Amino acid sequence: MAVIGVLTEPTPPTWWKANRHKVYGTGGLLIGYLIGTHLQGAPDQQPQHPRPSHTTPAPTAPGAHRTHTPA
Repeated sequence: MAVIGVLTEPTPPTWWKANRHKVYGTGGLLIGYLIGTHLQGAPDQQPQHPRPSHTTPAPTAPGAHRTHTPA
């Protein structure tokens, strides 16, 4: 049997290739923390004037009748 090629162990990954997910994850968490703690929140909302309560609209057709009878 002839030996066609010699299999060798692949070179181990560099430090960056082995740990970049940790670097990006830590960096993302740090940036998120800084954004969350150092940026101002939403501005205070202006006080809203009280709105009128719900009323029944007037009939649109002339001669429209009510749905209940007066007592």
